[in-house]
Amino acid sequence: MKQKSVAVVGAAETTKMGRIPDVSVIGLHADAALNAMADCGLKPSDIDGVATAGVSPVELAHYLGIKPTYADGTSVGGCSFMLHVRHAAAAINEGLATTILITHGESGRSRVGAGGFARSASSLMGQFEMPYGVTSPPTMFTVPVLRYLKARGYTVEDLANVAVIQREWAALNPRASFKDPLTIADVMNADMIAWPFTKLMCCLVTDGGGALILTSAERAKDFPQKPVYILGTGESVETPMVSQMYDFTSSTAFRISGKKAFDEAGISHADVDHLMIYDAFAHLPLYGLEDLGFCKPGEAAGFINDRNTAIGGKLPLNTNGGGLSYMHSGMYGMYALQESVRQMRGTAPAQVPGAKISVSHGVGGMFAASGTVIFSNEAP
Repeated sequence: MKQKSVAVVGAAETTKMGRIPDVSVIGLHADAALNAMADCGLKPSDIDGVATAGVSPVELAHYLGIKPTYADGTSVGGCSFMLHVRHAAAAINEGLATTILITHGESGRSRVGAGGFARSASSLMGQFEMPYGVTSPPTMFTVPVLRYLKARGYTVEDLANVAVIQREWAALNPRASFKDPLTIADVMNADMIAWPFTKLMCCLVTDGGGALILTSAERAKDFPQKPVYILGTGESVETPMVSQMYDFTSSTAFRISGKKAFDEAGISHADVDHLMIYDAFAHLPLYGLEDLGFCKPGEAAGFINDRNTAIGGKLPLNTNGGGLSYMHSGMYGMYALQESVRQMRGTAPAQVPGAKISVSHGVGGMFAASGTVIFSNEAP
């Protein structure tokens, strides 16, 4: 993809966040979509491309009255929206559409019309993992994490500190679900969910959503908001079964997706001012720092413990509070993208001064898929 040829011109989350018992899933998609349109001064008839996960793009387009020339229903879990951004940029460059809407909405907490996590008994997971008790995200992610901690020489306290520092960021965010300070002892003494994860090492369960609107960089200058340009993108998939990862200590999908995005962007890690790493559980930022190349294997925990990712650190990470303290309705990737856009616009509650490049990195399933988007606020 040509650098900075496409830009985000509209971005918004749902009007309410956290607990929304009176809105359906498609209603959350629509609320976020209309907020994003209002953000950039567009109406449904101005949109000619749609992309979404969780609901069908057919349902979304019909519900909003959009008659698209481009539709993307890619659904690979929480990083689906990173892939949507990548695909939308390619589509705009190819002339398949001019203005593409990407939406997310989930009733993760209130469960208004929400689906379950069940897997078919005939699926690979159903045949080869579920009979052994690997049935839900906490029990799935423990499979690689225990090996990872041992191989890296990390401790459970290192996992706890990820949650502690992200809570510090959340305290600066009025929309965050939880803002009260945490200590490592608080995290370690929370209810045990599945060893080594305590409750405070696991993501929130909320209602909410968000939407993005992309168009060409040439058109972007005519919109009311500061354009946020797509600098580089990457994607990959690995395995539907966490037990079959190529390497429990590293996500192959993370490495492929991240390298592709960095190569495309033509930047070094030292150029990155702000980083979002999908944190459904506390171990994911550690994997992300290593697999994206910000830290060498075995150095990520020390990097976080030395407060490099904290307020005032050299690599601000998950500045909205992350899935551990901000929001996590099931597929968190949209919230990470929203925070990257806010940082690039200069409107984030915990704004990183002078930030010019932001990396937003997502995971789908249990290391099943990955997407990486690199943003810039500097015009081409």
